[in-house]
Amino acid sequence: MSNPDSEHQPLASEQEPGRASPAQPAGPSAEQPAGQQVQIDDSKVMASYANFCRVTGTPEELIVDFGLSKNPMGPPGEKIEITQRLIMNFYTAKRLLAVLQMAVQRHEQTFGVLETDIQRRIRPEAFREMRR
Repeated sequence: MSNPDSEHQPLASEQEPGRASPAQPAGPSAEQPAGQQVQIDDSKVMASYANFCRVTGTPEELIVDFGLSKNPMGPPGEKIEITQRLIMNFYTAKRLLAVLQMAVQRHEQTFGVLETDIQRRIRPEAFREMRR
């Protein structure tokens, strides 16, 4: 989820002619004519922040729940309240996967690799300094 005050950085699929957007099927039949862009109206969007997600589904749909964990570094001490739920078909999920991979790859090329294992990110010396 994003901050509503931040500027939207369009992904390549949103800005480059001839590339499939996340809202369109991928493949040759989905290519746009040169110079044509997808028109998006985000005037009614509601932004929220999440540091927790859970993915479940059925044979036909994928369900992605988002929420806020008060303890994102370890096991939650309280129930995590789910605040947003996205339900999509697997075709849309695959397009979302591709555009998220592209966004993360671009971020890592600019800022460095994102380590998702919290144990590898923790620096023991930082805890010693905090206790002093």
